[in-house]
Order: sequence, then structure tokens, then C-alpha cells
Amino acid sequence: MTFDGDDDDGRAVLRPRLILGSASPRRRELLAQIGVVPDGVFPADIDETPFKAELARPYCARVTLAKAAAVQRAAGEVALVADTTVAMGRRILGKPEDEKEAAAFLLALSGRRHRVVTCVAVVSDKGVRHRVVESQVRMKRLSDAEVNGYLASGDWRGKAGGYAIQGPAGTFIPWISGSYSSIMGLPLAETAVLLRDAGYPVEGGWS
Repeated sequence: MTFDGDDDDGRAVLRPRLILGSASPRRRELLAQIGVVPDGVFPADIDETPFKAELARPYCARVTLAKAAAVQRAAGEVALVADTTVAMGRRILGKPEDEKEAAAFLLALSGRRHRVVTCVAVVSDKGVRHRVVESQVRMKRLSDAEVNGYLASGDWRGKAGGYAIQGPAGTFIPWISGSYSSIMGLPLAETAVLLRDAGYPVEGGWS
């Protein structure tokens, strides 16, 4: 357990250590928005290759639960893992291997709607609980100059679907339906519920 300050009555508040099983800096930034700072960051190393004909939602849940099983967690600690997947129809658009594939993703998404699926899981001594959140995103029709400029920025690297809504590509997205934080990589409302259920205090616990 870790000391987490005093409550309103001056009593010491203890919380379990939190392990984040993700190297994503944007997930750490999102957690900070709800007052959560991981005590350790240990990315879970798993094979994220989709199965043949696997659909985005079950794929995202499967990968997240595999991360949950692989994350390093001691007894009494709470671990959080997540995965974000971009899908267009039945096609899963993962993290592009190179600039050529990133360009192909952007051109495929240009002028169309797609889905962003994020699954978050929390592991504790109580077991594993997870939530899957799906959002709809529309990307405007991109010009060659916009595609080339974005590729040159390098912001596409390591991003599902070859873009990140919170970066320069935010100017490409005129409309979303769903959770903005989930599209970024971590649905905060669902994450807060899972953490509280696991015994980890989160700001806004009065809601």
C-alpha cells in the first residue's frame, strides 16, 4: 500500500500501488486528468497480430485481456492495461509499419467514417474486469498536401490507424460520436469505475 495523504478527518489514506501496463505517454496524460499517477510502468509484451477474419471489437478485448494476463503485478497491487483499435468496416487498421502503410491508412480513411474501439482492463486481487468502448469518427477528405505534411511530421508512428486525434491530425476530424478520451486511448469514465471497484481511489469518487 502507498500513503496518499489525509482524508477530511485527518486520517491517513492508503491506496494500493498502481502498475500501468502501457508505454503510451497519452495514457499517462489521461490518467493524470483524474488525479491518477502510476507507481510503475511495465508494458506488457504480447503478440498483437489479429487472427484471420477477426473483428475489431473481439480483437481489442482479446489483446487487452492478454496484456492483463502478462502484466507484472505483485499481490495487493492494481494493474491497468488498455488497447485501442481503428476499424473500417471489417478491416482492422493497426499501427503502420512504415510511412507507406501510414499513407495507405490515411487515404483509406479520407472522407469516410470509421470506428475506434478501446478496451481497458484493471487487474487486482479481486480478479480482472474490463470494459470495451466504441466510438465513431469521421475524417474529412484529405488533400495530397495534407497527407504528405502529416506523414512528414512523424506523428503517425505507433498510432493505431496511422493518426492521433490529439495531435496535428485533429484538424482532419470534424465529427465524432462517443468518447473523446477513448479515441485518444483510454475511456476515463469507464477507467475510473474499474479502478474504484478494484479499491483504487479516483478523484470524482463522489459522482
